[in-house]
Amino acid sequence: MSPRPAQGAVLAFDFGEQRIGVATGELSLGIAHALTVIAAEDNDSRFAQIAALIAEWRPVLLVVGVASHDDGTVHETGRLARRFGQRLHGRFSLPVEFIDERLTSHAAEAALREGGARADRRAAMLDAAAAAEILRTWFETPPQKNPL
Repeated sequence: MSPRPAQGAVLAFDFGEQRIGVATGELSLGIAHALTVIAAEDNDSRFAQIAALIAEWRPVLLVVGVASHDDGTVHETGRLARRFGQRLHGRFSLPVEFIDERLTSHAAEAALREGGARADRRAAMLDAAAAAEILRTWFETPPQKNPL
């Protein structure tokens, strides 16, 4: 694994078959922010929206959360998330790292609730908030110990 860059933007993705949550952060700061939710129905539209985000944020790295079971084995959605990450790398020629996303949706829901977000707002932003939790986890995980 090549060393992580010291600075630059990172985009993180909470992949789902219906929606993809997106978060951003700056490597030098190590702070993640929920950005948006992509809810396009077809892959071409999804990747067009991702291309626009990449053009806007100019990330040096992409992070994709991989769902796994409690015992650490990859969930079916996790397998699809890995494939999504491989497609991101192939389309945008950016390095992609994967991170275990167990419990990020629960943490995101709790953070939105604690922040006072109304129920309808929490539902709309949950996937983006989960992507921010994925990125926070990635920031806190030393590169040599990144499990995926």
